[in-house]
This record gives sequence, C-alpha cells and structure tokens, in this order.
Amino acid sequence: MFKIVSWNVNSIRARKDRVLSWLDENQPDVVCVQESKVVDELFPHEDLASVGYQAVVHGQKTYNGVALLTKVPATDVVRGFVDGGDDSQARFIGATVSGVRVFSAYTPNGSSVGSDKYQYKLEWLARLRAYLNRAESSDTPLALCGDWNVAPEDRDIHDPLLWEGGLLCTDLERQALQKIVDWGLADCYRKHCQDANFSWWDYRMLGFPKNKGLRIDHIYATPSLYGQCVSATIAREERKGKGASDHAPVVAVFDC
Repeated sequence: MFKIVSWNVNSIRARKDRVLSWLDENQPDVVCVQESKVVDELFPHEDLASVGYQAVVHGQKTYNGVALLTKVPATDVVRGFVDGGDDSQARFIGATVSGVRVFSAYTPNGSSVGSDKYQYKLEWLARLRAYLNRAESSDTPLALCGDWNVAPEDRDIHDPLLWEGGLLCTDLERQALQKIVDWGLADCYRKHCQDANFSWWDYRMLGFPKNKGLRIDHIYATPSLYGQCVSATIAREERKGKGASDHAPVVAVFDC
C-alpha cells in the first residue's frame, strides 16, 4: 500500500509537534505540505528525521511554501513551473517517490473577486495546466495534491447560497480547476465518498464547531493511479484541539 497525504499545515514550525505526532501514528509514505511558511534552511529536517522522514522543500519566509515529506528519497525534483514566468511565490513542488510522480500545489487565495490577486490566481492555475501539458504525462502514475482554494461543487460548501458568487466558489475559479482535471486526472476523495464533507474551517466565528467548512483540499490522480485508490478520507480529528491548522489532512491510499 502507498499512502499519500495533502495537508496545509499553516506553518510547519508552529505545527511541528502535531505534524511529528501525526506522522508517527499514521505512517504515510508521502505528505504534500502547503503553507510551510519557512525558508529552506530553517525547515525542521532533523525533527522529521527523528520519526523517519526526509523532506524536499520549496520555501519562503512568512508566506506560502510547499514541501514533500517522504519515507524514501525523492528524485527528479521540480520547484515552480520553470516556464520563465514569475515563480517568486513558493507554491509548487514535485518529485518521483517510489515510482509515482507526486506534486504539492498551493493555489493563490485570490483575495477578492475581480482583484489583481484574483486574476493572478486564474493565471497561476492556467500555468499549472500548461506545465502538465509540457512536462508530465497522464499515462504515468501521478498524484497532484494541494490546497486548491477552490470548492469544485456546491456540495463542497456548507452553505452554497451564502457563498454563491464568492471567492473560492466562482465559475471562473471552478473552470480553471476543471481544466487541470481535464488533463487526465480524477478526484480520489469523490471515488469513495459522495457526501458533503469539508477540509477547511475558518478560525473565526466557531467555524469548526459549527461545521461551517469548505472542501478545498484535493488529491487528484491519473487513471493508472486512480484505479488503484482503495480509500480516501479527510482526517477531521486533526482539526480539533489547541494549535491545529485550519485545514485537515486529506488521505488517499493506493494498492501499489
């Protein structure tokens, strides 16, 4: 079995003890981290090694940052889209792990609908699709994981009417994400669960206790890997308690 996790930790150093404990208990093969919020040289490599993990990282001070935590060495590492565009924001990293191409993506939030940051978000998603066209193959086992900052469907929103037309839920954002999926991917979580469950809850206004969440963290896989996906869950319990990230880990298990 091969277990892949996508987890926006909202600061790897602030969440270090929780991450180490969760790794030790759950033993995933790969964790795709988003919002590590730390430069590469300050990433907690030694602490991770103490529980049997190593990391390839693409960091940034205070903001963004992505990483892959792995049990075995990762190879063929790519950081950013390598397309000549603006990669100053550390939002994309990938590597080969045990024969599987695995990517961690942290899509820009977009700030507000129609803003410059919203346009940047749409352009960033288009660049990701172009990267896949140029550099990867949907005929190979590949997992594209991350915090997408997009709720693909109304069932991924606790109150669709309240959020209608709002950031993370607009037609343009959903269409941009769908174009990536159309490259040759499928949503592992939806293979196993059709219910309205969430992966992110706002820290404010009792978002988690009231279950006012969104499903914006997804693990997508190419056909050869998707066919081997035997389970997919959201580790909701990890959102509970003091010092939790506002995101829960998404876990997919593959029979490979």
